[in-house]
Amino acid sequence: MVVATIGIAIVLHVIVVQLIKRVTRRVSKMASQPEGSLAHNVASALGSASGAKPGRTVVHMTALAHLLKSVWTIVLVIVVILTVLSTLGVPLSPILASAGIGGIVLAFGAQSLIKDYLSGISMILEDQYGVGDQIDVGEVTGTVDAITLRITKIHDQSGTIWYIRNGQIMRVGNISQGYSTGLIDVPVSYDADVTVVTEVLTKVVEEVSQDPTITEKLIKPPQLLGVESITPTTMTMRILIKTAPNQQHGPSRDIRERAMAALAAAGIPSPMTQL
Repeated sequence: MVVATIGIAIVLHVIVVQLIKRVTRRVSKMASQPEGSLAHNVASALGSASGAKPGRTVVHMTALAHLLKSVWTIVLVIVVILTVLSTLGVPLSPILASAGIGGIVLAFGAQSLIKDYLSGISMILEDQYGVGDQIDVGEVTGTVDAITLRITKIHDQSGTIWYIRNGQIMRVGNISQGYSTGLIDVPVSYDADVTVVTEVLTKVVEEVSQDPTITEKLIKPPQLLGVESITPTTMTMRILIKTAPNQQHGPSRDIRERAMAALAAAGIPSPMTQL
């Protein structure tokens, strides 16, 4: 009987875990369909119902799947242990009573552990971040590799893997949510004609706005803000771009290169030529 109970538990565990994985993959596939399609709308509705922010259905469902598997495993182990003890004829009432008293004692002695678990559950349910997000948690900035109820695993740019207890995370800056902005500063000589410089950069901005390889990453067309700062040798012009989360670096480099090339072609001196 004991062997049968354990065997059934193992089979049941595999079935539930595979079901969770299949549902997650299915929702992720639906969310990847064109926006406005029935599958995409259904996936978005499911994500919203589970607490996901707009556009984050896949990330949130993946994190939620980790949470469900962890909770399911804990519950199943407890049920199996109690069932086996009952099968062996061990009275459960004294054990449950002792467990209640032990739980109170453990709660006082393991407050930090309980805090980690509660923080992990809150972070996942509130969609503060998910696997694949780039986050800033204070001393560490990097990509989330894994989330469990107790720890968050982060991979930083140097390749170091950080294991951070969820209860120790006091604040989270999620770079992968919402949108990102890029500020592109273009330096020219202090003696350059502002009107001419503005015309050249305006033309660059217009060309960029018509380039599909760049606009696909932009939320709205680039904006020339004008003169940002002036020093005795340099006048700095600033261009603003708004992109999808963490996608500002590529367009920023491209626009900066185009701007410098256009200024040089127009004969506008750079600060270095004046030194």
